[in-house]
Amino acid sequence: MSKWTTANMPDQTGRTIIVTGANSGLGAATARALSGAGARVILACRDVAKAEQVAAGLPGETEVRALDLANLESVRAFADSVERVDVLVNNAGVMALPLRRTTDGFEMQFGTNYLGHFALTNLLLDRITDRVVTVSSNAHRIGKINLDDPNWEQRRYDRWLAYGQSKLADLIFAYELQRRLAGEGSAVVSVAAHPGYAATELMSHTESIQDWFMALGNRTLAQSAEQGALPTLFAATADIEPGAFYGPDGLFELRGYPKRVTSSAASRDQRLAGALWELSEKLCGLL
Repeated sequence: MSKWTTANMPDQTGRTIIVTGANSGLGAATARALSGAGARVILACRDVAKAEQVAAGLPGETEVRALDLANLESVRAFADSVERVDVLVNNAGVMALPLRRTTDGFEMQFGTNYLGHFALTNLLLDRITDRVVTVSSNAHRIGKINLDDPNWEQRRYDRWLAYGQSKLADLIFAYELQRRLAGEGSAVVSVAAHPGYAATELMSHTESIQDWFMALGNRTLAQSAEQGALPTLFAATADIEPGAFYGPDGLFELRGYPKRVTSSAASRDQRLAGALWELSEKLCGLL
């Protein structure tokens, strides 16, 4: 697996892959590489116009469909439109936003990054043939799941801790989904990935002076979106370990090439995973 790049990607001809948030950044880079390898790529995006611009530059068969992960009605409508998919890449996300709420009243980062993908995956699961890839972050290490107040209604909001909670939830979900699939004897697998530090538009929406510092970091420290997409692409196409977590192989996993990485103790807490799953089903109306 050393120095794996898109040149090592297996031929994806005949496969259909959904990439959420494929209108920019890591999602666009992921969609571009998959399309170049022969996959039929469905770009599932809130901003359809931007997604169509990306799709127009892709070499293979593509389709743009509207998906607003901050609106469960949109998630259900999108899921209803899908007949069959080989791989679902749960990539879309927002980061370090001021306090905002989704259409359904969830804190925006928890609702978009996690609950929207939780609902989407479960609604599509009977039509997924190969795997689910959920994109987390090294920021999961600062996250803590507050089962009593996941949507920051009873405590002072902290944008970074909220982001950490959402990305920890993504990782817990990826692990728990694999346990449940394996328990049912399903051939579908769940795997997680993180991009390290990649230069994308994700880091420019804090609406604070932090945008300036992150723009500076993007120019001086970050790797490209194409490089940051490699762990996701590896997880989506390579011979992977079910339930594993992949990230960059460089110092502090900030940049580099895909390798299997470790995660926090909280991410592997199976009791917490069960409680979070149950709560998420209630919040998403999936019971």
